[in-house]
Amino acid sequence: MADFDYLFFLEVLTGGLLSGVMYSLVAIGFVLIYKTSGVLNFAQGAMLLFAALTFVCLVERGVPFALALIVTFGIMVLMGIAVERTVLRPLVNKPPITLFMATLGLSYMIEGAAQLIWGTQVHGLDLGIEDVPFEFYGVFISKFDLFASGVAAVMVAALTLFFRYTRVGLSFRAVADDQFAALAVGLRLPRIWATVWAASGLVALVAGLLWGARLGVQFSLSLVVLKALPVLVLGGFDSIAGAIVGGLIIGASEKLAEVYIGEYFGGGIEGWFAYVLALAFLLVRPSGLFGQKLVERV
Repeated sequence: MADFDYLFFLEVLTGGLLSGVMYSLVAIGFVLIYKTSGVLNFAQGAMLLFAALTFVCLVERGVPFALALIVTFGIMVLMGIAVERTVLRPLVNKPPITLFMATLGLSYMIEGAAQLIWGTQVHGLDLGIEDVPFEFYGVFISKFDLFASGVAAVMVAALTLFFRYTRVGLSFRAVADDQFAALAVGLRLPRIWATVWAASGLVALVAGLLWGARLGVQFSLSLVVLKALPVLVLGGFDSIAGAIVGGLIIGASEKLAEVYIGEYFGGGIEGWFAYVLALAFLLVRPSGLFGQKLVERV
């Protein structure tokens, strides 16, 4: 039996963890909305696509990189606030399935608007980082994966600090714990919801740029959110820390599974292994590693 190649194992594991950080960034967009309003925002993928498409089309039309980034950020914040006011606010206290269907319809509306404004052609997005490997103590790591994971990690850390230590963040946590108690102490839920949706727009922008640079800016980019669902199942739909841990677990496990057991299934298991893992996890711990368990009193 051949000796186990530890360097190759570390290389695969590192690549999986770096991908997992990017999965976490997409999942956090879901967590922000779900934690404050109980809405599974299926439109997050369409927002991600719209952000990437808007940015790359502005750059292609001669707008400087920094200005295009600022303009796109402003558009995504306005979109997040508009969605909260026109969709979420009128549907407050409606059944969860109604809210889910509303965001599902909203996703198609956003994709249609993107197609109407920017067209349907595929765009390449260059962030100035080549996707070439470099060696670190015998382990080859992609420069772009490292850069993208670093940006995602900074974004995750910034959001965590913002919602933990700022006044708005404390209000966010109060609403997440108990909306009625938050109302009783004078917190303005519409303002908090608008802030959270604006933050979700920012997350969509960063995730859209990173994934767009890796996969190309095309309409299938919105399907990246499907990778966030197993992450949410593992980590919990209402936990930022869970989104991080869940992303790392999913990223690492699917890469390792593809390399070490993929041959026994004919290859290509990386595309569906995460969902098998999530399904198995649902049977054991439906609330996720960090999610709050639902307690019903009768």
